[in-house]
Amino acid sequence: MKMLKQKSRDMIGYGSQKIKIVWPNKARLALQIVLNYEEGAENCVLHGDKFSETFLSEIIDAKKIKGRNLNIESIYEYGSRRGFWRLHKLFKEKKIPITIFGVAMALQKNPEVCKVIKNGNYEIASHGWKWIDYQNIKKSVEKKHMQNSIRTIKKIFGQRPLGWYTGRCSANTRDLVINEGGFLYDSDSYSDDLPYWEYRNKKKQLIIPYSLDNNDMRFVTNQGFNTGDQFYTYLKDSFDALYEEGKTSPKMMSVGLHCRLIGRPGRIQSLKKFLNYVLKFKKNVWICKRIDIAKHWIKNYPSI
Repeated sequence: MKMLKQKSRDMIGYGSQKIKIVWPNKARLALQIVLNYEEGAENCVLHGDKFSETFLSEIIDAKKIKGRNLNIESIYEYGSRRGFWRLHKLFKEKKIPITIFGVAMALQKNPEVCKVIKNGNYEIASHGWKWIDYQNIKKSVEKKHMQNSIRTIKKIFGQRPLGWYTGRCSANTRDLVINEGGFLYDSDSYSDDLPYWEYRNKKKQLIIPYSLDNNDMRFVTNQGFNTGDQFYTYLKDSFDALYEEGKTSPKMMSVGLHCRLIGRPGRIQSLKKFLNYVLKFKKNVWICKRIDIAKHWIKNYPSI
């Protein structure tokens, strides 16, 4: 057990240790797919924000506008109006369990989507109250937003979220998650291919790392994916490498998706190809939700 000081960093992790991990059915790899639902909670003057959104849209390096940017707004609207439904159809056809990183403000604006999520093979993890950068937000405001998110998701779905992911987090986020006390896992980390425990002030928090490389966000960032074939190849290579390692040392693979990005017709084919490829290995791959990983880890590896 490593007790980290609040401002310290763990550069070692599991290191050279041969961690004996056993996934359900002795799978070589735990594959977890996240769908981010953010549309309707991005920066927008209609929400009281000073500027329109500039991040993760088809307009790369968009400039801040003090007013409504209707182009950006409509790009985000595509995600909730069309992208989500295209993805939902695919996941349902392939019987793929999904974790939704849901921004509470966005979810409450689309009751039809919420109904489908509630009745489908989805887990709702909180992605915050608003989809904004919390780096310079006051701790008290961030805490209030976290509470708003929990309360709203519980009201919509009948139960509180057990997973957390801010994304553009602050130096205070991890402490707020730990002190809130109700989250089984936190995913604001990209530091490993396995879950791990973080200890602070005699408390511990399970961390299930996420991925920004196995992520469709690279379609709309510099040095990213230009075509669906590039995305498919990258996901396949990641899967193949981790599957091979899984012969002796099982790992976890996360894939990050966004309704407005991979939900476009020219991109979703790459996701279909990847899912078809993965399903050929389903006897040795545990395709699951993040909450499933959390519960498995808590039960079997409470102090690793």
